[in-house]
Amino acid sequence: MHKDEIEAVIRKAVVWRLGLAGDEGPYVVPICFGYEDGVLYFHCGPEGRKVEMLRKDDRVCFEFDVDVELAPLDDPCRWSFKYRSVIAFGRASFVDDHEEKLEALKAIVRQYGSENFDFSEKSIRRTTIVRVDIESMTGRQSGL
Repeated sequence: MHKDEIEAVIRKAVVWRLGLAGDEGPYVVPICFGYEDGVLYFHCGPEGRKVEMLRKDDRVCFEFDVDVELAPLDDPCRWSFKYRSVIAFGRASFVDDHEEKLEALKAIVRQYGSENFDFSEKSIRRTTIVRVDIESMTGRQSGL
């Protein structure tokens, strides 16, 4: 897939599956996200498993999929799926800059269809924002 096709998948996606590496093994979590200018953002609490893992290792892997549909045949051993998907790798960092936090929150809201939303200063300050800079990304589709 070309970059514009990959970005179309990301823009259409509702869930971002984020993969983290830790001492106890891999961890994958579904996340609400925003995508802006080749950067992904998500918000979370100030503590928790994701935050702990990212503080130890900022490397991440992630996946998006859209247009997923089972393509059954008479023989279940030959069933397939129709889909478009993206798998990517990147590095995560915590956002402390007030303006970038605000822009990240706006990107997250835009991902789900709302253009305008006023965030309170208190909300911006207390929200933990994680930025993921994409290092590599590939897309694939089947049956479409």
